[in-house]
Amino acid sequence: MKYKNIFLGLGSNLGDREVHLQRAIALLEEDECVQIKKKSTVIETEPIGHTEQGAFLNQVIQIETSYDPYSLLQKCLKIEKSSGRIREEKWGPRTLDIDILFFGETVLQSDGLKIPHPEASNRAFVLLPLAEIAPTFQHPVSGQQIEAMLHLL
Repeated sequence: MKYKNIFLGLGSNLGDREVHLQRAIALLEEDECVQIKKKSTVIETEPIGHTEQGAFLNQVIQIETSYDPYSLLQKCLKIEKSSGRIREEKWGPRTLDIDILFFGETVLQSDGLKIPHPEASNRAFVLLPLAEIAPTFQHPVSGQQIEAMLHLL
């Protein structure tokens, strides 16, 4: 089964940030269970939360996959780890962050995974690139289109 309208948020603020994003996309493209459908442009943003760190490069990609949400999460965590990601502090600096923003119309709330991403609708660094590639995608909980959510920020 192919799941559609899955959006991943990519971010990096350590090392060669652009290479980390490109490598993550390449590793996803190599996986026969993942098809990349669209890629936003890369934007540079200031950190949120822990602000005493370097600026981030952020990008959103749209994929189709035969992975279920938990398997996709494991794939993303494996790619993060292979890029040298160390989880020391919440919102701390990182070589690579891959968040599942939306998984189609799926709404999931578990200890290890929350879909839609709980902060997706509050962050310009998610909504700007997302509006570029999927302006009319509707948030499965609020029903709002991405473009409309962006204008509320």
